[in-house]
Amino acid sequence: MAKEENKKNKNEFKNFKLELKKVVWPTPKQLANNTVAVIAIVLLTAVIVFGLDFVFEKANEYGIEKLKTSVESKKEDNNTNSEENLENSKENVEGNSTNEEESSNTQSENNTESTNQTENANSEGDQQ
Repeated sequence: MAKEENKKNKNEFKNFKLELKKVVWPTPKQLANNTVAVIAIVLLTAVIVFGLDFVFEKANEYGIEKLKTSVESKKEDNNTNSEENLENSKENVEGNSTNEEESSNTQSENNTESTNQTENANSEGDQQ
């Protein structure tokens, strides 16, 4: 068994050597050109990504600042509206209580007048 494995390993090693001999290796000049091309493409891609990142970051900051000012102005409008609504509701409550007092006074006066009229009518009826 050891002999068969040894023989098999030798065949694999020979096949490996034969395959390496078939490989076309680049010349030093080709290797240098290809290396420069790869480095240039990587740097160009890095510059493009950096540029896009910078542009999107500035656009994002501008958008966020604009959004913040919009939200703050809406909050101020809401606060102003809330204060106005609060003042209006206070005025309405005060007006309603004044109206209720006036209404209650008017009703009391009306009741008094109707009672007086009823009493007058009764006394006139008694006199007849």
